[in-house]
Amino acid sequence: MASKLDLEARRRRRLRFQLRQKSGGRVRLSVFRSGRHIYAQVIDDKAGRTLAAASSLEKAMREGLKTGADRDAAAAVGKLVAERAIAAGVTEVVFDRGPYLYHGRVKALADGAREGGLSF
Repeated sequence: MASKLDLEARRRRRLRFQLRQKSGGRVRLSVFRSGRHIYAQVIDDKAGRTLAAASSLEKAMREGLKTGADRDAAAAVGKLVAERAIAAGVTEVVFDRGPYLYHGRVKALADGAREGGLSF
């Protein structure tokens, strides 16, 4: 029987394969969600570089938030990563939700990134 981590890895690989097929050379906005925080990175897979990153762990983010693990924090992280990506010259990305379902904090982060100016 497959463990929870094995199933998560399968979902992540399956989604990345689908994104590679559809991406058209765009960079990806990758999301990691833990129990206490949320993280986002804009990654250029061809160059193997992270172009922009943001998380609810950052000192500037913690001041205005009640916790790093709610929708408000996710939306703020989405806006911040969008600002940093635009400063790095990226406006179009492909959204990599990882093994997570597209709802709750993951959806809030995506909506915040769209409000910040990224298109996907």
